Amino acid sequence: MTFLGDQGRDAIVIKRILSFEHFPAIGAPTSVGQVYLGPFYYYFIAPWLLIFRNNPIGPAFGVAIFSCLYLLINYLIVTKLFDKKIAVISTILLSFSTVLIDLSRFSWNPNLMPLFSLLTVYFLIKSINTNKIIYYLLMGSFLSFSIQLHYLALFLIPPIGIYGMIHLFEAFKKSRNQLLIMIKGLLFSVFSFVFFSIPLIVFDLRHNFLNTNNFFNLFKQSQSGINKLNNLLDTNFYLNRYIFNFLPNYPVVTAVLVLIFVGFFILLFQKKSNIKIFLGFFLGLIFGFMFYGGQKHPHYFGVIYPFYFIIISYIIAYLDNIKFGKILIPVFLIAYIFLNSKGYGFLTNPGDHQIERSTKIARIIYENVKKNKFTVTALPEKYSDSTYRYFLEVWGKRSLEKDSTDKADELFVACEKDCKVIGDPQWDIAYFAPNKIVGEWKVDNVRIYKLIR
Repeated sequence: MTFLGDQGRDAIVIKRILSFEHFPAIGAPTSVGQVYLGPFYYYFIAPWLLIFRNNPIGPAFGVAIFSCLYLLINYLIVTKLFDKKIAVISTILLSFSTVLIDLSRFSWNPNLMPLFSLLTVYFLIKSINTNKIIYYLLMGSFLSFSIQLHYLALFLIPPIGIYGMIHLFEAFKKSRNQLLIMIKGLLFSVFSFVFFSIPLIVFDLRHNFLNTNNFFNLFKQSQSGINKLNNLLDTNFYLNRYIFNFLPNYPVVTAVLVLIFVGFFILLFQKKSNIKIFLGFFLGLIFGFMFYGGQKHPHYFGVIYPFYFIIISYIIAYLDNIKFGKILIPVFLIAYIFLNSKGYGFLTNPGDHQIERSTKIARIIYENVKKNKFTVTALPEKYSDSTYRYFLEVWGKRSLEKDSTDKADELFVACEKDCKVIGDPQWDIAYFAPNKIVGEWKVDNVRIYKLIR
């Protein structure tokens, strides 16, 4: 199970929520652009740390449970909107997906993105179809939750807006009363979205729109139309690479994207079909990513995965209507499972025992702390020390905060690679200014130093 810097940081925040010590109004900053997320994930996953009595396995177990629940929810939603055949195929694809299995195996805010992205659009469809206030409220709420899990969920807003405008226009053509009902419902959606986003809104207002500016700075790079087109094609390439767990042929996946685009416009002029909605959201998100020129990590696509899996399942299910279709469907599924099974390294490779190692390192530090004011850092990844800090805090010995300007009396450095601790330019070490090593220990490949000045 992954238990690195981000997981240690989250565990500390959640532990302080459970002890009623601190209730954060913002979430974690993103690794790129320093865009602060909302605090939703902390509060949502906190009960699992409580149930597991501060064992960091708890939040990971919670993510695994919700990831399994996603399979059931996907099956129920797809059955309701399409049919059982498409639901079964999509659930099989999700169940054996290497990238989704990887995301389900540890605690991290983007890992729940596929579930919340799907529910956001489902509640949008239900709200428009039924005009029930509860669905409008749920749609706005889940949109806020999705954005707080990862800022790229903001790309859901344009297709939601377009979908809403289309149905407002249809309601306007039918009757004034129906138009007013829909406007009322959409206002409830806006209310629930704003309500659950209040902490982020207040944070931005108090900090001169720091978050908003940092977000737009991610997309301000001067890019030509050719570069944006390359971003679009790269996004599609990496999406297929992660879903099928192999390096796809660039022209082939580009041709598939073009066919999806053409199919969407053909369906626009045909009878009402829910697949149009999923095609629209998929294309809207893909085109949104066109403006993001950064690295394309697997978890960035969490907002897109649900729609693409459903589109693929819809196409595969259609094969049943053609000659040899009953053979092609199982052949595709077997090939898909085979390709993804190559990524199931966790079944054969020995675990990294990150929690166990962090516990051992924290125990050594705990037993050798002699002063009340001490601090902990790590090299070369200075934020990986949060895993040690977490256990120390649980055991009752809290180090100075990472950003504290107080001078500690003792410094513990966990060297995860060869390092020279005295004279290292890392801020934590340089600020402490150590001149003497008074203790040295080793846990696995990590060497721990105690320094004073």
